[in-house]
Amino acid sequence: MSTYRVAQVTTAGGPFEIVEREVARPGPRHARVAVEACGVCHSDSLFVNAAVPGITFPVVPGHEIAGRIDELGEGIDAWGWRVGDRVAVGWFGGSCGHCTQCRQGDFIVCQNLKTPGWSYDGGFGEQVIAPVDALARIPEGLTAADAGPMACAGVTTFNGLRRSPAEPGDLVAVVGLGGLGHLGVKYAVAMGFETVAVARGAEKADFAKQLGAHHYVDSTAATPVAEALQSLGGAKAVLATAGNSQAITAAVDGLAPRGELVVIGADPEPLGISPLQLLMSGRVVRGHPSGTAQDVQDTMEFSALHGIRPTIETVPLEQAGEAYQKMMSGGARFRMVLSAD
Repeated sequence: MSTYRVAQVTTAGGPFEIVEREVARPGPRHARVAVEACGVCHSDSLFVNAAVPGITFPVVPGHEIAGRIDELGEGIDAWGWRVGDRVAVGWFGGSCGHCTQCRQGDFIVCQNLKTPGWSYDGGFGEQVIAPVDALARIPEGLTAADAGPMACAGVTTFNGLRRSPAEPGDLVAVVGLGGLGHLGVKYAVAMGFETVAVARGAEKADFAKQLGAHHYVDSTAATPVAEALQSLGGAKAVLATAGNSQAITAAVDGLAPRGELVVIGADPEPLGISPLQLLMSGRVVRGHPSGTAQDVQDTMEFSALHGIRPTIETVPLEQAGEAYQKMMSGGARFRMVLSAD
């Protein structure tokens, strides 16, 4: 019996260990993917620490997967996939197809959403078996290491911006310049927005300009973030990538009338927003989930077209624990990726 390796944790918050598993055949409407790269995301901690319901150990995290189809289960012919196809699998790891949201075509908010590392073994390993509706085709020009983070960090920022009310030429602010934010700035510029990067410290101004930002706002400066945004005309959209409720709240009054705050950075602390901040100017606050496999594919195709790539550090599977800790500590620049190369 052939085997493959995974990096797993056996207890909540426990250390990673490399173990061997027996290779399994994919079931109907599933595909086995030979993993070539998998990004490490802050959301992996939800599963490693059993912070969400339904976690069973051992856990193999990883929902920024890129690789090649190794074997197809039954019932996939109509989907057009072939062995050897390059695919990515992200936070959207499949939908049930029968809940109200699925029947309405809104698959990303499926009430029975599957996520790698939560619903089934994720990409911290040499293989993964995923439902066929989770597969996104990787375009030519994107390496596996670049494609993996696009399946979560990339699609979340890309979708958040393209589904905002902002149009080319509008002022758009991106709060945070980390794993999500650095991609958010690149996408905002490529979409034709007048882009403002917002982060802590004057020393990040040069980096923001390297990403293509037209303006930089230092959130620690004497001028409040909202006032700085209003001096530029007010933001039609603010993409809040920072996982800090205080930083997100500080940008609300920088929105233009009918502007939208798109929240993708997670923080358990509540936002400090009053109804009056929203009512008089018709402002909107919206939480934005990731995106379906088609959204992931759109993200990768847009990225390939515009030369957008994540800033990554690659390490082998054996260093999964170190990569996870570096990401969680904020030391990664800007995405850690487990690579088979």
